Amino acid sequence: MTTEFIREQLFALQDTEYRNFHAKLMPTVAPDLIIGVRTPELRKLSKKLWKMGETDAFMAELPHHYYEENNLHGFFIEQIKDYDACIDALNVFLPHVDNWATCDMMSPKVLGKNKDRLLAQIRIWLDSEHTYMVRFAIGMLMRHSLDEDFEEIYLDMVADIESEEYYINMMRAWYFATALAKQYAAVLPYIENCRLDIWTHNKAIQKAVESYRITPEQKNYLKSLKRK
Repeated sequence: MTTEFIREQLFALQDTEYRNFHAKLMPTVAPDLIIGVRTPELRKLSKKLWKMGETDAFMAELPHHYYEENNLHGFFIEQIKDYDACIDALNVFLPHVDNWATCDMMSPKVLGKNKDRLLAQIRIWLDSEHTYMVRFAIGMLMRHSLDEDFEEIYLDMVADIESEEYYINMMRAWYFATALAKQYAAVLPYIENCRLDIWTHNKAIQKAVESYRITPEQKNYLKSLKRK
């Protein structure tokens, strides 16, 4: 299955109005690299093409040219059922990811089925020099470690990240806001004791206050903890 064939499928689903809207949300992606395919349509296409097989050639052609080609690649990875093969595919692909949306769209189910092995891989990703590899790692911690498997060590892993990258720190803030909604008592000391840099600290509070899962009383207290 060639890139040219896949590209034809993508352009057949083009919605220029959606492209123009979506381009405004993607400051790190040049508008002319966005075809304009809505995510539900892209997911349907990924399942169709995956069933057809022969996606290896396309997935080996990195970097991809169009934004939707990257998203399609991510959706192909989601359909890999073997844990080791999925990790290998992610390690090849993540260094080529250049935007938050492609990064955040990917959530392979096989990772959640191997949480005991995933943690060690997340630690490796967190040490990466690639912005979106780190962001993806934080996203996986947020998705898989804030419920029945929660441990405070995971909070430390995110709190201890030192970065000037906006898209890493935004994900750190999102992680802590979500953690406050799910594990308020355990997470609150990290806010009270200023474990995060000022920007991430305040952004986490902002996002938490916007959440319907945080009580009015909790929101008022969190607001009082904002830093200048």
